[in-house]
Amino acid sequence: MNFAFSDEQEQLRTFVRQFLEEKSSEEAVREQMATEDGFDAAVWSQMSEQMGLPGLIIPEEHGGQGYGYVELIVVLEEMGRALLCSPFFSSVVLGANTLIHSGDEAAQAAHLPGIASGETTATLAFTEENGKWDESGITMQASGSGDSWTLDGSKMYVIDGNTAGLILVAARGDKGVSLFAVAGDADGLTRTSLATMDQTRKQAKLDFAGTPATLVGAEGEGWAVMERVLDLAAVALAAEQVGGAQACLDMAVEYAKVRVQFGRPIGSFQAIKHKCADMLLEVESAKSAAYYAGWAASELNDELPSVASLAKAYCSEAYFHASAENIQIHGGIGFTWEHPAHLYFKRAKSSELLFGDPTYHRELLAQRIGI
Repeated sequence: MNFAFSDEQEQLRTFVRQFLEEKSSEEAVREQMATEDGFDAAVWSQMSEQMGLPGLIIPEEHGGQGYGYVELIVVLEEMGRALLCSPFFSSVVLGANTLIHSGDEAAQAAHLPGIASGETTATLAFTEENGKWDESGITMQASGSGDSWTLDGSKMYVIDGNTAGLILVAARGDKGVSLFAVAGDADGLTRTSLATMDQTRKQAKLDFAGTPATLVGAEGEGWAVMERVLDLAAVALAAEQVGGAQACLDMAVEYAKVRVQFGRPIGSFQAIKHKCADMLLEVESAKSAAYYAGWAASELNDELPSVASLAKAYCSEAYFHASAENIQIHGGIGFTWEHPAHLYFKRAKSSELLFGDPTYHRELLAQRIGI
C-alpha cells in the first residue's frame, strides 16, 4: 500500500502554497484579523472563481469538483501553515459537510451550488453557553412541523457566524435533535461578534427568537449526522494544526541558524538542539496521525470515529507545544506583538479547544474502542 501523496495531490499543494504565500502573508493576516468580517472578500473571490477551492469536496452534480478528503487535507494543511483568514473552514468543512451527509437532496440542491461557487458562505451552529460538544449540550428549542419551523435560543462560538449567509443549526424538538437551515438575514436572528484570543478565526453568538427555519434531513436524526460531521471536522482541524506546527518548526530552526550568541549560532547549543529535535519528532508524528485520519475520512470506514479523536488529541498538543517552543527559541523577540510567533500560539490554543480538547477526545477514543 502506498501512503504517499500522488503527483496530482502534490501539485495541488504547490499551487495552493504559492497562492497563499502571495495572498496570506503575515501583513495580510494582520490586516484581515483586524477587520469586522475577518477576511478579504477579493481573496475569497479568487479562491472561489479561479481555484474552485470551496467546491473541492462538493459532488460534481452540485457544482463542485468532487475530490475526496485527502485533497482537502492537503489544502487545509497549507491554509494552517499560512494562518489563512477566510470562511473556508466554516463553509466547506462544517457547512458543506453537514449538507452532504444529511442525505437531504432538496437541501443539497438548494445550497451546495452556492457554497461551491463561493457566493454563499455557510457555517454550523451547535455549541451553546454550556460549552458542551456532545448531544447533551444541545438545548435550543425547535417548534413546528413539515415546512414550517421556528427556533428559539442561543448558540455560542459559531465560527464565522457574524458573516455566514447560511447557518445550519442543531436544535431539539419532540423527536430529538434535528438540523435546520437558517438564512443569515432571517427575522428574529441577532448576531454578535465575540472577542476571541485567536483573532484570525472569527466567532459569534447567535440569538434566535421565533426565527423561521427549514428542516434539513429527517426530523430527530440530526445528531447521527452531527457525529459524522464532527469527526470529519476534527480530522480537518488536525490537518490545519499540522500545517501550523510545521510553520512553527521552520521558523524556530531558521532563527536558530542565524541568531548568534557568544560568537556562535544558538542552534549549536545542546538545549536548542533538543528543543528542535523534540519539535521535529512531534510534528512528524502529528503528520502521520492527520494523514491516516484523512485516509479514513476519505473512505468513511469504521476506523474514522477512533482515528478522528486520536488525530485531534495528538495534533492539538503537538501544535501547541511547537508554537510555545518557537517562542522560547526566539527569546525576547518571540514575546512581542511585532513577531508572528504569537499568532501561531493563539491559533494553536484556540484550535486545541475547538470541538473538544485533547482530554475530551482521549475519553471519547476510550469509549469508542471499548476501554
